[in-house]
Order: sequence, then structure tokens, then C-alpha cells
Amino acid sequence: MRKIVLSLALLALSAAESPAQQPPGGRLGTGLPVPRYVSLKTDRVNLREGPSKDHRTAWVFQRAGLPVEIIAEYETWRRIRDSEGTDGWVLHSLLSGRRTALVMPWAKGDQPPIPLLDRADDKGQTVAQLQPGVIGSIRGCDGTWCQITIVREGSADVAGYVRQEKLWGVYPNETVE
Repeated sequence: MRKIVLSLALLALSAAESPAQQPPGGRLGTGLPVPRYVSLKTDRVNLREGPSKDHRTAWVFQRAGLPVEIIAEYETWRRIRDSEGTDGWVLHSLLSGRRTALVMPWAKGDQPPIPLLDRADDKGQTVAQLQPGVIGSIRGCDGTWCQITIVREGSADVAGYVRQEKLWGVYPNETVE
């Protein structure tokens, strides 16, 4: 009996120390950090319940550039989560490494606009007022401020700085170059 218990303990210890097992028939993913932020490449991205086209489509994203967080990988599939916490699987080819961010998607009701400033300083001049839910392309973040560009149809793009804590699509204190 003692040998059996010792054998089981050694087996459990070796399993805990071994690297993660690959899923049957495939690779785990890219080896890039998980979680990480990316964005949607197209205006139509099917969010599936599992990592294959055989799984049911649970949701269809219809906003190119929307930031999403990769929370798992399996072969050519990525499990993603949006700013509202909805998660599911998409093909990696529908995602872009281009970093974007949503301005305060958690804001409700009468939230005042967020100022886009001409420099990374609360005393900077306001170059635009951003409504919650606006998507900006991240040009860089220093852990406190992010420089972003807002693409405006029918008029010139506008660039400036926003406090990092006002954005979803970049981690707290993350630097982006």
C-alpha cells in the first residue's frame, strides 16, 4: 500500500512539473503572450462557441478595428473577449496585431466627453472631445498616457493624448511602442 501511495505521489509531482500537454492533434498556438490585445480586421467576424467552423456562431461582430483580448489559442483559432466580457472563438486570420482602444466603453448615461489633449499632460489643450465607445488607433502608451489617432469619415483624422485608464484595449501600466 505504501508503495502505491508513493508511486501516485511521484506521478502527481512529475505531472505538475511537466510542460503543458498539447491538445490532441494540434499545437497550442503561437507562443505569444496570452492574454494580449489585438483588433478585428474586418466588419464581419463570426464569434463561435468552439475552435472550429463546426461550432455554432454565437455572435457576429460588425466593427473593423474593434479591440479584443486574446485569452486562449488553439491551432488557427483564438478565443477572444470583448469589452463587455463576451467571449468565443475566431479564426486568427480575422484578427490584426494593430493596437486599438475603446474610449471608456463602461461609461453609462450622462458621461461627459473625454478630452483628447495635444500633449500628455492634464493641462494640455483639448483637440477633440471623445464620446464613450469611440475607437482610436494606439500610437504609443507610456503607462499613464496613450497617444491615439481617431479616424473621422469625411474630415481629417485627429491625434492626441488620453489618460490610459480611460481606454479599454491596453493594460494598466502597459507601455506600447
